[in-house]
Amino acid sequence: MTTAREGTKGTEPRAGLAGRSPVLLAVAASACISASAMFVKLSGVNAGTAAFLRCLLALVALVPFAVAERRRLGPRPARAQLFDLVAGALLGVDFVFWAQSIHDVGSSIATVLLNIQIAVFPLLALVVTRTRPGARYWRTLPVLLLGVALASGAIGHPEPGSSPVSGVLYGAAAGVAFAGYLFLTRLGGGGAHTVHPVCLSTLAAGVTSGLLGALWTGVDPAPGWGPLGWLAVMSLFGQVLALVLMGPALVRLAPVTSAALLLLQPVLAVVLGVVFLGERPTVTQFAGCVLVVLAVWHTSRADH
Repeated sequence: MTTAREGTKGTEPRAGLAGRSPVLLAVAASACISASAMFVKLSGVNAGTAAFLRCLLALVALVPFAVAERRRLGPRPARAQLFDLVAGALLGVDFVFWAQSIHDVGSSIATVLLNIQIAVFPLLALVVTRTRPGARYWRTLPVLLLGVALASGAIGHPEPGSSPVSGVLYGAAAGVAFAGYLFLTRLGGGGAHTVHPVCLSTLAAGVTSGLLGALWTGVDPAPGWGPLGWLAVMSLFGQVLALVLMGPALVRLAPVTSAALLLLQPVLAVVLGVVFLGERPTVTQFAGCVLVVLAVWHTSRADH
């Protein structure tokens, strides 16, 4: 783990979130993200509407803080802003597919499926930056994929009323897109800006999710106060706060460590889905969740 880099003014250390422990920031971000699926399901809107409106609502909160940050710190480098925008485009794709996966297999299992990013993220790092994930990663990758298949219900017994095949396909697509977002965020990270990159990424995510949603499921800009309320809560915690916390953490953590610290997401999501939504994953689905958790935990030990 690297130490915090110096700030933009002279040799003064970073202030605010950029100077906090990256491990604590990643854990806090995971806790916020874990409740996102529950709020999407409670809203009852389709995938395109959920993805687009969560971005729109998040921008309402982000823009004033991003403007203030720019005035205080100056503009973010153009290259970093390009990374923010491309990463955000992938994030928008992730939002749409993940929301559809929630409808197909439930909030808890959809969050477990999103952790396919744990397999993809180190591969991107290997191809682009030549960062080797280590032997543990290769040994546990088959176990992780088996766990994802069991958790979704594609293998074994799915939860009654779910659509495991489409759920795992959409969940896997969301995980791949999310891995790309995390990887580009890591490459373009650094510096003292924490809100501005999230704002740019959210703007790009809103454009891509709006286009994809309009072509696929349709987008309802006025679904009612109840759905808007759930999406607003989700946007505040699962997107604004989570991504603001995640950005400064990713640039200072090894790729596999970053992915492993996001492991808290599926664990809490399963608990929230069972307790608050009455979801009842089957025994084989719980077994798959356990395999995913154990595989990622074992992989993360390589960096300790």
